[in-house]
Amino acid sequence: MGSTRYEMDARLNRARKAGYGYKSAGEIFTQNALGRAHESMNPKGISFRESRDSEVHPNTVPIILGLDVTGSMGHIPHELIKDGLPRLMGGIMQGGVPDPALLFLGIGDHECDNYPLQVGQFESGDEELDMWLTRTYIESGGGGNGGESYLLAWYFAAFHTRTDAFEKRNQKGILFTIGDEPFLRTLPASAVREIMGAGQQTYSHIELLKEAQKRYEVYHINVLHSDQALRASKGWIELLGENCLSVRDHREIPDVIKNVVCKTFKNKTTGTAGNGGFDNIQMY
Repeated sequence: MGSTRYEMDARLNRARKAGYGYKSAGEIFTQNALGRAHESMNPKGISFRESRDSEVHPNTVPIILGLDVTGSMGHIPHELIKDGLPRLMGGIMQGGVPDPALLFLGIGDHECDNYPLQVGQFESGDEELDMWLTRTYIESGGGGNGGESYLLAWYFAAFHTRTDAFEKRNQKGILFTIGDEPFLRTLPASAVREIMGAGQQTYSHIELLKEAQKRYEVYHINVLHSDQALRASKGWIELLGENCLSVRDHREIPDVIKNVVCKTFKNKTTGTAGNGGFDNIQMY
């Protein structure tokens, strides 16, 4: 994975032919019509997703995007495939990060949904990234249980990813969850077994966050388009501090991610301290 490049002109032409600019989410995200997750994104039995260096990408920067695909957030993947993903990848590369490798996760609710976790692969090429994004099933579920399973992104990053950035260069990747709900506070062993196929331990959200932070800089982007999202902000800020980034307009998400990635990469390569350059910035 990750041996191809993101080619803006090729992506533009392919997007035009595919009708990304005018087709509905139902037409683009074909798993929606089938009512189930794509088998290739089923996490059960996955040992690892790997971000490895290659001749084309000798210094990979692993980036995980955990997209909330419950009811109120289903428009975000559609926005990304139409315009956001090229802005994101183009901005990252223009910002001086030549070898980004993105992994998409679809995040739901392990207490309510049939598919609370969907998993792509680390990719760098435009065609591959579009493939994994459009394979995502926008289940539009969730429930009235006061949160979503963002901690599944931390679990998967901590225990089921391997990266050359960390293993060869001792550099952390960057993990984003994107949503508008509070985080659920417990991941029971029974849920881990059901989702992953094996698991004997129950985890708290604090335990999983700490495990993920060993290998990733962890951020959450809170989309403030509802009263629920506004109420969720307090818990996220208490948990992540300055790594909780809030946006009022979901169309700003690609630029927020781009800025974090570029500034984090610059800080690591120059030895500058700070949380991705966002020491005093929370709102976009």
